[in-house]
Amino acid sequence: MVDPTQIEAPVAGCPEPSNGSHPQERDPRSKAGLCVHELVAQQAASSPGAPAILSQSEGLTYGELNRRANRLARHLQLLGLGREKLAAIYMERSSWLVVAALAVLKAGGAYVPIDPQAPSERVRFMLHDAGVSVLLTSSTLTSRAPAGKWRVCEVDAEWTLSPAPSDGEIASEVSESDLAYVIYTSGSTGQPKGVEIPHAGLSNLVAWHRRAFAVTNADRASLQAALGFDASVWELWPYLASGATIRIAPESIRNSPELLRDWLVSQKITITFLSTALAESMLNLKWPPNTALRILLTGADALQQRPSSRLPFQLVNNYGPTECTVVVTSGRVESKESASGIPSIGRAIDGVSVHILDEGMRAVPEGTAGEIYVGGAGLARGYRNQPALTAQRFVHNPLSGERFYRTGDLARQLPNGEIEFLGRVDDQIKIRGYRVEPLEIATALNSHPDVQSNVVIAREDQKGEKRLVAYVVPRANAALRAAELRRHVGSQLPDYMIPAVFLKVDSIPVTANGKADRAALPKPDESNILRDHEYVEPNSLVEKRLAEIAAPLLKVDRIGRTDNFFLLGGHSLLGTQLITRIQEAFGVELSLLSLFDHPTIAAMAGEIEKLIFAKLENGEEAPANLEEAS
Repeated sequence: MVDPTQIEAPVAGCPEPSNGSHPQERDPRSKAGLCVHELVAQQAASSPGAPAILSQSEGLTYGELNRRANRLARHLQLLGLGREKLAAIYMERSSWLVVAALAVLKAGGAYVPIDPQAPSERVRFMLHDAGVSVLLTSSTLTSRAPAGKWRVCEVDAEWTLSPAPSDGEIASEVSESDLAYVIYTSGSTGQPKGVEIPHAGLSNLVAWHRRAFAVTNADRASLQAALGFDASVWELWPYLASGATIRIAPESIRNSPELLRDWLVSQKITITFLSTALAESMLNLKWPPNTALRILLTGADALQQRPSSRLPFQLVNNYGPTECTVVVTSGRVESKESASGIPSIGRAIDGVSVHILDEGMRAVPEGTAGEIYVGGAGLARGYRNQPALTAQRFVHNPLSGERFYRTGDLARQLPNGEIEFLGRVDDQIKIRGYRVEPLEIATALNSHPDVQSNVVIAREDQKGEKRLVAYVVPRANAALRAAELRRHVGSQLPDYMIPAVFLKVDSIPVTANGKADRAALPKPDESNILRDHEYVEPNSLVEKRLAEIAAPLLKVDRIGRTDNFFLLGGHSLLGTQLITRIQEAFGVELSLLSLFDHPTIAAMAGEIEKLIFAKLENGEEAPANLEEAS
């Protein structure tokens, strides 16, 4: 085992990313036809002592990673895992998670990544729907792991470190047509849907990424995406296949732009992926001259801004539905000093074809809006156990016979050959980098006994930022409370799918054809936002200043002393921004954990006052801004 504090990696050069517009040679470091777990085994054989995974608590070399994965893979085979069999991975981000994913592939199976923070009902549905035979977890999560017909296996259990079973290399019988992973995404039927990705798609992603960004064993990458987000696939396999080092980001810094920047710099990360909202925050920060970061990859939502030419790294914008193995198009974003307008999503990556078609699946002229259809090596097989939906979304072009995925995204081709993203054909949206089906949220809300009907939409504020807004019609004589609705939705859906604001309306407006008239829905204001109590005015200086700071973040006109930051639409990313503003205003540092424990303005102000008094007792001056606020 390696000491994670003692490893340094040299900085690699900065390549021009591929645009996928012409044939490319295969990466000379890889062998055609090998699956990703075989490429990792090659790295372990050639450089067993090289660092593979580093976390705060431990580090694994390629040799150690491969041996642990081989040992676990043999155990999984004894449990019946093999080709076309599925194993769920229900774990937090750690070196053991990487061991588990690699072991499943080595055993010939496919893995189903499941975020342990997801609601238990959603987790049970995914496990049953996928038909997993094994659930891999850690000893700290075993008690939370749902029980079922699957075998539960603690990856970090003592037997994995014992001499048996054998840790020798496993001969792979997997082909590129076999399943590599199944990942669940929001579904319009009210239940998540499993996307089946074969090894061919994963191998194509890895080969393109290694060549496009010149990944070598000198690179340091980061693992910070949630396990249920397909970006986690992208953060692992291209780097392990290249002999690079992956550093696991601590949970405490993942959603704080300033802390994350400092961590990326201190760990000498050379290439990283950040979801769009977080990446845009990072672009506005100052970066030190010793920054090793050469490429910042972003995606998962529409990029609205360009980087400054003074930033030390290259920004690359990417687009891709989960059904097409993470990435479909990619392109370098020019600086705001050399270009204007919203950045494009680039061009098709290697092995993937992108077509902009009309309703008859005919190509539209350059500059004309049409729907994005994707073909090529990245396509999923379809949706697990949903043949009708698979047939609806994975279609054959009547002219060429080529199989396409119909994305539902609108775009147009620019004169320079790049693609401009224009939005959705249907109502599907993206919030905080996650793809969301509003109907799934509406279905969860409708299961509440006091809700008669509802509609969920995304509204943009003046800065163009999206937030989920739920319009709810209560049943007769029902007294709806925002906290109760939030708890109800949160018991079924992940936190990014919980509406930021709940509005009470007498009825849902409809169009002439009977569909919900979203354009006619009222804007949120003090008269219609559901709260849990009457507005109570802040009374102390700290409460008043805190309310002034928090209101713009939550896009509300005012916040009372008993209002709950998280019930008004706050989340961890907004929480870290609030903490930064609290430090600027009061000169004290409130932790994110304290924010969760004291979410009301009154309780939060009480914690701030304690910190201020502690500073006064130590002989420090009171914050000047506090007096100015009065």
